[in-house]
Amino acid sequence: MSEGVISRTPTVVDGGDIPLPVVSSQMEQLENEKLSVEGDEKLKENSASGVNVARAEEQFAELRRELSRVSTRKGTDPEKQDGEEEFDLLEYMRETSKLQDEAGLKHKHVGVAWTDLSVHGHGGKKIRLRTYPDAFKDFVMSPIRLLAPSKPDTKPILHNFHGLAKPGEMVLVLGRPGSGCSTFLKVIANQREGFLGVGGDVEYAGIGADVMKKRFAGETLYNQEDDVHIATLTVAQTLDFALSTKTPGKRLPGQSSVAFRKTVADTLLKMLNIPHTAQTLVGDAFVRGVSGGERKRVSIAEQFAASACVSSWDNSTRGLDASTALDYAKSLRILTDVFQMTNFVSLYQAGEGIYEQFDKVLVIDSGRQVYFGPAKKARKYLLEMGFRDLPRQTTADYLTGCTDPNERQFADGRDETNVPSTPEQLEQAFRASKFYQVMADEREQYTKLVKEDLRHQEEFRTAVLESKRKGVPKKSPYTSSFLTQVLALTKRQLILKRQDHFGLTTSFGTAIAVAIIIGTVYFKQPETASGAFTRAVCLQGMAADIPFTASQIMLFSIIIYFLAGLALSAGAFFTFFLIIYTTFLAMSAFFRSIGVVCQNYDVASRLASVLVMLMLLYGGYLIPHFAMQDWLGWIYWLNPINYGFSALMENEFSRVNLLCDGTFITPSPIAGLDYPATLGPNQVCTLQGSSPGNPIVPGVDYIRAAFGYRPDELWRNFGILCLFYIAFQALQCFLIERVKHGAHAAAITVFADENADTKVRNARLQVRKIAFRKGEAKQDLEDLIKTKKPFTWSDLNYTVPVPGGTRQLLNGVYGYVKPGTLTALMGSSGAGKTTLLDVLANRKSIGVVTGELRVAGRPIDKAFQRGTAYCEQQDRHEWTSTVREALRFSAYLRQPREISKAEKDDYVEEIIQLLEMEDLADAQVGMPGAGLGVEARKRLTIAVELAAKPQLLLFLDEPTSGLDGQSAYNIVRFLRKLAAAGQAILCTIHQPNALLFENFDRLLLLQRGGNIVYFGDIGKDSHHLTSYFARYGAVCPGNANPAEFMLDAIGAGSQKQVGDKDWADIYRESPEFEENKREIIRLNEEALATDYGESEDDAGEYAQPFLYQLSVVTHRTLISFWRMPDYLFTRLFSHCSVPVLTGLTFLMLGNAVQDVQYRVFVIFVCTILPALILAQTEPAYIAARMTFQREDSSKMYSSVVFALSQIISETPNSLICGVVFFLLIYYPAGFSTETSRAGYTFFLLLITEFYSVTLAQAVAAFSPSVLVAALFNPLIMIYSGTFCGVAIPPPNMPHFWRSWSLPLNPFTRLISGMTVTELHGLVVRCAESEWAVFQPPNGSTCQSWSGAFVDAMGGYLRDPSATSDCGYCKYTMGDDFYVPLGFSFDDRWRDLGIFICYVVFNCLLTIVAARFLKFSSR
Repeated sequence: MSEGVISRTPTVVDGGDIPLPVVSSQMEQLENEKLSVEGDEKLKENSASGVNVARAEEQFAELRRELSRVSTRKGTDPEKQDGEEEFDLLEYMRETSKLQDEAGLKHKHVGVAWTDLSVHGHGGKKIRLRTYPDAFKDFVMSPIRLLAPSKPDTKPILHNFHGLAKPGEMVLVLGRPGSGCSTFLKVIANQREGFLGVGGDVEYAGIGADVMKKRFAGETLYNQEDDVHIATLTVAQTLDFALSTKTPGKRLPGQSSVAFRKTVADTLLKMLNIPHTAQTLVGDAFVRGVSGGERKRVSIAEQFAASACVSSWDNSTRGLDASTALDYAKSLRILTDVFQMTNFVSLYQAGEGIYEQFDKVLVIDSGRQVYFGPAKKARKYLLEMGFRDLPRQTTADYLTGCTDPNERQFADGRDETNVPSTPEQLEQAFRASKFYQVMADEREQYTKLVKEDLRHQEEFRTAVLESKRKGVPKKSPYTSSFLTQVLALTKRQLILKRQDHFGLTTSFGTAIAVAIIIGTVYFKQPETASGAFTRAVCLQGMAADIPFTASQIMLFSIIIYFLAGLALSAGAFFTFFLIIYTTFLAMSAFFRSIGVVCQNYDVASRLASVLVMLMLLYGGYLIPHFAMQDWLGWIYWLNPINYGFSALMENEFSRVNLLCDGTFITPSPIAGLDYPATLGPNQVCTLQGSSPGNPIVPGVDYIRAAFGYRPDELWRNFGILCLFYIAFQALQCFLIERVKHGAHAAAITVFADENADTKVRNARLQVRKIAFRKGEAKQDLEDLIKTKKPFTWSDLNYTVPVPGGTRQLLNGVYGYVKPGTLTALMGSSGAGKTTLLDVLANRKSIGVVTGELRVAGRPIDKAFQRGTAYCEQQDRHEWTSTVREALRFSAYLRQPREISKAEKDDYVEEIIQLLEMEDLADAQVGMPGAGLGVEARKRLTIAVELAAKPQLLLFLDEPTSGLDGQSAYNIVRFLRKLAAAGQAILCTIHQPNALLFENFDRLLLLQRGGNIVYFGDIGKDSHHLTSYFARYGAVCPGNANPAEFMLDAIGAGSQKQVGDKDWADIYRESPEFEENKREIIRLNEEALATDYGESEDDAGEYAQPFLYQLSVVTHRTLISFWRMPDYLFTRLFSHCSVPVLTGLTFLMLGNAVQDVQYRVFVIFVCTILPALILAQTEPAYIAARMTFQREDSSKMYSSVVFALSQIISETPNSLICGVVFFLLIYYPAGFSTETSRAGYTFFLLLITEFYSVTLAQAVAAFSPSVLVAALFNPLIMIYSGTFCGVAIPPPNMPHFWRSWSLPLNPFTRLISGMTVTELHGLVVRCAESEWAVFQPPNGSTCQSWSGAFVDAMGGYLRDPSATSDCGYCKYTMGDDFYVPLGFSFDDRWRDLGIFICYVVFNCLLTIVAARFLKFSSR
């Protein structure tokens, strides 16, 4: 950013330059004049604008010209990229505005006026966390709640706010965490979802909130505190997508939409000083990408790209260094001035330079408006009220501090009896002040103006209308048309898929593997009766089970179609492909509709388990529609699978004729019997659709008789599939606009129920809380650190692989941390601060690290990670735990084993007290946005590490980011106490004020590229630091914050560095550098000569033995599952719905041949268990692994313990699910009630349950993500279902597959064991329609003609003595069904034992994968 944007520039002192000791003050004066349009003066203006833009621009231009004359020596700036020119934002914005005016583009100047604004949200009483039993209660009560919803408990969040923000004004919103700042920002930006009620009036240039929401929703935006992005998109792709949907229809003459997007994207990247990140992934906590500060700037850029006229920014400088934060504030100031935007900004730890950018400030205390007026008069207002001035505090911190009973101080002779102290009193005092009256008058005048003079409102409406692209309705809130949005989303999805190389390769590999398996199993199906059944199996599987894209489906279709030898004609193949793809589209739209309507994954899984099972059972294959239960047959006609399967069958069988041969001829010449090999007059073809004496069965007749299908309905069925697709897509579009699950949900905190122990401890915490706040009690940190060892690092270099080569992130870094010192690690965003901490903490898993790390003069060993505490920037925790449980878990596993559990529990209470989390001790951690707030999560991160009592080092990565000024000061003050107790601490910190900065002993300052700029003492009033910089030409002004000044001096923001020489080179040539290297040598030599008296336990990788780790981790995992009621209940629900639907479909089966087949189908349904469990268990395991990866870096417990705890903790629910599944499927289907057989089946199904869970965990353990794990599931299920002996009988299976896949398949043991147990000894009696009727030769009886055949094949004759219409039933006993399949009743216990071995094998796979596969990269 040019000098025109910067109000504070370090003074340059050089012999050949003109000294400018007053440049900084001149700049401040000029900018103060720019922002000095205060309340009383503004009332005199008749314009809707609160800032004189022309005057501001003129003064900024003059300032820029003056600064250009300052001899800031030009040269190489290491903080800027090669070839990167200095960006003058003011000049650019002025030119842009001028061009827009010349082009006749209308302006969007919208002021915001609010009256009696009140907000009510969820609350009023403590909400207890949900557990497993609550899921049952919610399920039973859901219909009642739907029909008679109860009123939720409410609590007021904001009380009767009044105010006005004119176009061109910036409002700073201040308050302690929980005061209501975020609520105000959301509501003022018209984001009202998630609140139970919003009262009062909010108008935007005279337009009501309702109309604004309906017609102009894109003009009022809220930028949330958390940075939520698609991690695998680059920064440039992220911005391009945002711009592609917000590119206006009317642009500058000759400017294309592509040129517009490129220009704006380049401008935003330059403005925020992140052009170097354009081709870098955005990343997140689990995907390596840009730094935290750079990611925050991406969020800012996205909102700027939307070009809203009213914007709310919630703590938008979190994670930014002081210089970058000020640059952001100044950029926002310029954009506000030039384009007359209206901005509301909530900031924590705002420096004075940032505060000065704002016109007005709103101070909130517990939902009460205690000040709203000119920013420059706020401090004086509170001083006059009776509060003591604290000159060393920034104005923002001071204003917030006056609302904190524990921080504020009263003026001499004043106290809370004569100074408004409570939120209500402060609110009343403000209502009685002149500032309130001035604001009320100003609001009344503005409201009257915009209602009488509609020019501004009409210009706004015209500007919005002009910005709309072609095809966008006038009343639509969108800038782009529906088609444009679809194309943009499609493009983004294609980019995501293209960049997901592993997922793309895996999905295509899975498609090919599945096609080859099915194609070779049904290789070259003959056009005979024996090929009819397998053809049907082949076709129905493809219509329902292949969720691939068009190219994958085409590849799949080619392989399977020609391998299976289906009808060889172009028309048949492309019809086949068209039906497959259309069925896929319809089913995809169906499942997406489920995803939209369901509030979470668990609810969707429950609904899907019912609907998918109904689709499979009533798809027309397992049961022909004419054989279905009458009262359930309607499901068939509403089933998309039915139409896809029937169309495929009609396409194939209308083109083939089937030859009746082999076992389909009765009697037939098997085993050398003397019967005709071809169909004769005394034989019958048992294939459905055959005609007497005709060996050829037309395929059309077969599907008509067997399934009720007609070829002339093929295109009708295709049309119905298309209608299903259109209907589901329309439903999805309708629902996605109206169903907002979680999009605007209010963040609530839930609490665990107290037990006897926690009740006593909570009471004690509350008593001590008062004493600590009053200063009557102090923490005792003596004897906290037993061994005090120095930590040194020398010549550290770190390179990472990037496309086209490598990138060096750390370059020759030297340093040390002594026990008892507090060292600050600072630098611009992206300078490598977190990278250095990761390397020093031995957390890096990719790239190459060179150099030397030593503790007490010795190389770091396996105990190093356990002995250090690392508070990471990302606050990742086990979300089901409470605060107290999280701290105890850390203390139990990381503190030395000789410390008793009681002592650890007591120490945890001390940490809770220390971090001021007394009121949250039993609060569930939850997820970001649904649990602890940002500030509380940051405290928890610090508390978890402190609970471990780290003996070596304490690393903290931005511990104060996201905290208010007082909380940040409390954290640093506590770190100071830890250092005094002997702790060695290295801490990155952003935006420290002078009061905060002076608590640190030493500073390690980095610039981009991982180069050291300064490492040394800070000194009182930063004397050592400022002296060092002054020695090399950068003199810090007396009124500047040294922490901000040094970043400006090295060019850490968007401005130029002071001087023409690289500050890293200056440091390398300095005496400080040489002294630091000598000090490193000295520290190591002294430490080597010191005996620290360590035991063998201190040298171990883990603090606790294996069995203790397993006990503690398993206990937490069991509690975690108990607190995931939806996960457990969804599994149980699926285990209820599938057997109930199956039992109703095959209710109380009889002894007919068809019933025997149906019994086997019921058994086959049991193979669906893994499909149900895989989809539910894999995400749970991978989510738990993410938490483990953080905890593993601290060496809390081993990977083997993690894997075993997951396996053990799933067991209780597996037992319950197994019992329920058995009871609901076994007895309703009419299976054997004999105890031995029912017991065996129960045991086998229980083993199947365990097998399914352990298989899911094994797959998840080998998968880097849930999406990749899901890609393997179809292959697993198709293999398991195809080669178990049901889908294709073993005699019909190709020898290649039969020789190894059949015995290797675990489900062969399940199918074999259940089939022989159920059918052994079962008497079979043919129904009337099941007899194979043939005519014996003249003069022969049925027995004399076919007796030999019956003896060889089994079965029985209806009337052996009959001389005509011989009826043959192919089964006498159930054994006749399974013996030809190779199953044996005598082998069932052997099969069960083998099945158990598979369970054990899955467990071993999970443990091995957990031990050796590390999917986290950092």
